[in-house]
Parts: sequence; C-alpha cells; structure tokens
Amino acid sequence: MKVSEYIERMGLKNLVEQAPSGYEELGSCQRGCHSVTFYVKMDKDKVSDVKAKVSKRCKKLMALADCVAWLMKERGLRVDEEEVMNFFKEEKEVDKMKERLNMIKEALALPS
Repeated sequence: MKVSEYIERMGLKNLVEQAPSGYEELGSCQRGCHSVTFYVKMDKDKVSDVKAKVSKRCKKLMALADCVAWLMKERGLRVDEEEVMNFFKEEKEVDKMKERLNMIKEALALPS
C-alpha cells in the first residue's frame, strides 16, 4: 500500500494533536523539522490504547506512526520493522520510509 492510500483508507485514527489525558509517554524523537511522540494507556498490565503525536510536515511519518500505534495495540508494545515495511511495500521512496521508521524505533527505544 502507498502512504496516500493508507491515509485515505485508515484515516490516521491513532494520531493526536496533544498529549492525551490518562496516557503515559513512551518516548519521542526529533530530527530537523520532524518529530514523533508515542503515548500508551494501560489497563492493568495490558495495552489498551496507543496514540502518536507527529509533526504534520511528513505524510510518511504520519502514516508509519499511525500504523505502528495500531500494530502495538493489537500485538503489545513491540514493532516488527519488516511487517511495517511490507505493509507499505508499494511506496517508492524506500530510503525515506526506513529513515522515518528509524525515528519511530528511536522514539520507542528499539534497536535499529
């Protein structure tokens, strides 16, 4: 899927404008004009929701952060880089996608 298709179909439901009430910050990363911050809401020891705040300058970062938040809600606080990249396999600018995904991994303190 391309980023534009993802945004149109999925609607970026996991993105927020500001830190949501009742959520803990998982981490953040800023590079130049791009930034991403993840927030989690726990129910006992289980993830009940994940949200991301993303600079609006990069649609690739917005789509990737939304997708990662959705996957973390489904599978817990982990990210499978290959799964995410395969989801966006139709996107032509693979290097930019990997760069943005590395920002997300840095925000979540995951190994690159």
